Amino acid sequence: MAYKQGMAKVQALADVRAPEARLREPGKRMRSRLLDAAVELFKARGAAGVAVAEIAAAAGAYPSQVTYYFRTKEALFVEAACREVLYVARQAEAAAAGARSGSDYNRRLVETVIGAPGLALFVEALSLTRRRQDLAPLIERTFERLHAEGDRAYAEARKRRGWSQAEDAATVARRFWTLALGVALREGATEASVAEAADEMMALLRPHHAPPLAPVAGDR
Repeated sequence: MAYKQGMAKVQALADVRAPEARLREPGKRMRSRLLDAAVELFKARGAAGVAVAEIAAAAGAYPSQVTYYFRTKEALFVEAACREVLYVARQAEAAAAGARSGSDYNRRLVETVIGAPGLALFVEALSLTRRRQDLAPLIERTFERLHAEGDRAYAEARKRRGWSQAEDAATVARRFWTLALGVALREGATEASVAEAADEMMALLRPHHAPPLAPVAGDR
């Protein structure tokens, strides 16, 4: 009897909370729409070249909704950039999954990441965050996720393929992202082509005689 009464209370509480959950769901969808619209504009023109009104119009929203969900355009930009670099990481892992050799594996990772608009956005977000330290926690969480997923994915690949490695997987994953961001920054500041930037990164890796790098994964 006590059990049935307890379950009835749980169900009653769920019924009360259900409308609140339904109210939150449209908010999640609007937030996602704003991010989707913003990232395409940011890829084309960068953070400074896009107005809040343009983002709202592209998402079928009002400018006040941008500030409601993200507070500022800069906060929206950083969140969009962090989301995009995680997508790039996931794509890189998928591209490298079918590689038949270590060098091919590395090349697929590098060619997927270098030149990706999502990586360029993330580099810009890093620069912006130097002036907006209130946005730094999101950047830090993104790095933590990139490194943790890279550590996980590389450890799995190393075990599956029988690769040997003196360094641990976490160190290898961090090296990949450090090089990728540095090369992307140089590419954006010079007239280097994407192919030249990818070759530069491969050359930077070569002196270490490193085995395949950590797959740089985002969401599974």
